[in-house]
Amino acid sequence: MKIEDLQSIFQEFQEKINQISDLKLLEELKTFYLGRKGKIAELIKQIPLLSPEERPVFGKEINVLKQKLQDLFTRKKEELEEKVSEGAKLDPTLPGIRFNLGSIHPITTVIEEICQIFEHIGFTVVEGPEIETDYYNFQALNIPPGHPARDDFATFYLPCDNYLLRSQTSTVQIRIMEKVKPPLRVIAPGKVFRPDNLDASHSFMFHQIEGLVVDEETNFSHLKGTLSYFVRKFFGPETKMRFRPHFFPFTEPSAEVDISCIICGGKGCSVCGRKGWLEILGSGLVHPNVLKEVGLDPGIYQGYAFGMGIERIAMLKYGIDDIRVFFNNDIRFLEQFK
Repeated sequence: MKIEDLQSIFQEFQEKINQISDLKLLEELKTFYLGRKGKIAELIKQIPLLSPEERPVFGKEINVLKQKLQDLFTRKKEELEEKVSEGAKLDPTLPGIRFNLGSIHPITTVIEEICQIFEHIGFTVVEGPEIETDYYNFQALNIPPGHPARDDFATFYLPCDNYLLRSQTSTVQIRIMEKVKPPLRVIAPGKVFRPDNLDASHSFMFHQIEGLVVDEETNFSHLKGTLSYFVRKFFGPETKMRFRPHFFPFTEPSAEVDISCIICGGKGCSVCGRKGWLEILGSGLVHPNVLKEVGLDPGIYQGYAFGMGIERIAMLKYGIDDIRVFFNNDIRFLEQFK
């Protein structure tokens, strides 16, 4: 190894770096000369082979060479970056870049629309916890031990004693009646969980909206009037509605509510099973046992409640025949709602 060899490497590096006009190639050149296995590293490995007198001389010269190469690299990099920056300056004559914008999920849209309808007639939106106790999910709602809804195949029980994932937003009824003295008029949207097999019409997680009114004068006519208003506002003024007797542990009397099929107008089609009617929600007057459970005298107070599945409402609104598309995060589906 001679001093001339070091000068030759410097000239070689200088010639190559002057020809480079790309930052990626510049980094490759730096690695070739200044990298851990580059030419400079190879020169340093040869120092121990020199005589004791030559080692400090060549060590110093190699360090000087290394610094010169590093300086050339730094200047060249700054030069190339400046050119890139100048090229990236805004040119107002260029066409704009169109960004793909997201949209509100259809489930959220439906929840907000329903809540706004009820808020317009005096309801207040409230929420409750998704992890509940047996008391709020069953006992306080007049669902006795041994009821099928309490079975493992109908409820997600947690390892913690007495805790579960709520299977209905009716739990919010109890919590709000414990805290707020009547009169009250609330609507409670939220997620609920049931261990159903996933198919076109069932999901283990879905959304409900629960409505509750309690005062000293409420009756079934008020319930009918409220739901009639909702149906007309949400589905259109021509939509018909009917009540069918049903049973729910927490209401008495109870009824399911149907609307005339919004696809065929009540004439009968595959969506409504040729019946001309579609079920949309359950309802009824608050059971006296539920009122007693929260310390209200059913001789003084009465109320009505109703609950609907948001996914079912959204499927009807948008003509969707498979609940799973709401949760698949398929951009092709979601882009329809921009």
